[in-house]
Amino acid sequence: MILKNLEKKEHNNAVFTVAAEPGEFEKAVNAVYLRSKKDIYIPGFRKGKAPRQIVEGMYGHEVFYQDAMDDIAPEAFQFGLTEGGLRIVGQPRISAVNVTEDKGCEFGFDVTLYPEVTLGEYKGVKAAKTSETVTDEAVDAEIASVQKRNARMINVDRAAEMGDTVNIDFAGTLDGVPFDGGTSEGYSLELGSNSFVPGFEEQLVGMNAGDEKDIDITFPENYTENLAGKAVVFHIVMNEVSSPEYPELDDEFAKDVSEFDTFEEYKADVRSNLQKRADDRAETAFKDEVIRKAGENMTVEIPEVMFEEKVDEFLRNYVSQYGMGEPDMTRAEMLKLLGLSEDVVKFSIRPGAEAQVRTELLLDAVIKAENLEPTDEEFEAYCKKTAESVGAEVADVKRYFGETFLKNELLREQAMNLITENALVVSEEELKAEEAAEAPAEASEETAE
Repeated sequence: MILKNLEKKEHNNAVFTVAAEPGEFEKAVNAVYLRSKKDIYIPGFRKGKAPRQIVEGMYGHEVFYQDAMDDIAPEAFQFGLTEGGLRIVGQPRISAVNVTEDKGCEFGFDVTLYPEVTLGEYKGVKAAKTSETVTDEAVDAEIASVQKRNARMINVDRAAEMGDTVNIDFAGTLDGVPFDGGTSEGYSLELGSNSFVPGFEEQLVGMNAGDEKDIDITFPENYTENLAGKAVVFHIVMNEVSSPEYPELDDEFAKDVSEFDTFEEYKADVRSNLQKRADDRAETAFKDEVIRKAGENMTVEIPEVMFEEKVDEFLRNYVSQYGMGEPDMTRAEMLKLLGLSEDVVKFSIRPGAEAQVRTELLLDAVIKAENLEPTDEEFEAYCKKTAESVGAEVADVKRYFGETFLKNELLREQAMNLITENALVVSEEELKAEEAAEAPAEASEETAE
């Protein structure tokens, strides 16, 4: 094969032609004939026994051309990419297919190239890092949530109050007729949990065990179609009223819920864990900001197809998480399956997809600029960490993801670490002062232009 007429155009587009020589095309045509002849019937010959010349004489010498060109096209395309040193995104488009005078064939391809990135500042990027000190109130709230989870419910001989858990029978009617989903027996409900439609739980307050009453409820306008905005009546039977009994916050409590012997030790550990979480959040936010700024500093024209493919990747991951659908589903099919609209894609999914594409382009450019290459030990350690995170064996992870994918992910992690480890932590005040100093200069440049 021969690569001809490679032309790179603006906006990351390129066109090229690949010619298959006569011998290659003849080989492909004959392969099609051999594959197809078993189904060909020509009068005077047994089915599948007609010579190729006879078949072509009856149906035309081009009878096998289209299938032959279809067979050659993928090989021709790959040849063109390799010879031209091209890296593409999206699907190629065949712009022309011709049989030449010497009985060879040519394929014209129109492709979108992987964008060229010009890195800006990616070392020494400045960003602020928040500092959050865990308050006594936060520690008390965390301990209170553990205390609540360890409460035991006891029946009380009094009227129900908010915060109690009641056991009820209920039967709902619309215009005197029961409706689907409106009836249950022995249902446990925490008053104040807002588990039911607005107004339901509040009307149970004041009822004692053994009481019965009817309550009026109007369903919200955004409820299910058959009940939206409808006024219904629920007949309530109060079976039990229970109230939580919380354990004392003492050493015994600490021993029950932790590895510590005293409540003070347990409380100190809660504070330490909350502080670690706060520090981790601050570190993650700092790194995200550094990567975002490094991405803003690079110059790149990103093809629209890269954003669209990333959106589809996100949707495919959502579908996979729920164990639904097929790998080759269209976007319309995935949206229908997930119950999402194009507006959700535009405003909720697309921004994240764009940010991830920019980040990946940045990291790939840094990998190239820094000539990053993990050692065998680093690669094996990364595979082990990945396997542990998903609860699998290293060999299974390598088999499932492939070593090329895993190595690329490790390289991107190393590039991200390089950027963030070389970043500079500054205060919000310093950042604002620098931005204020840069603003007049930018304004002057714009005025000069």
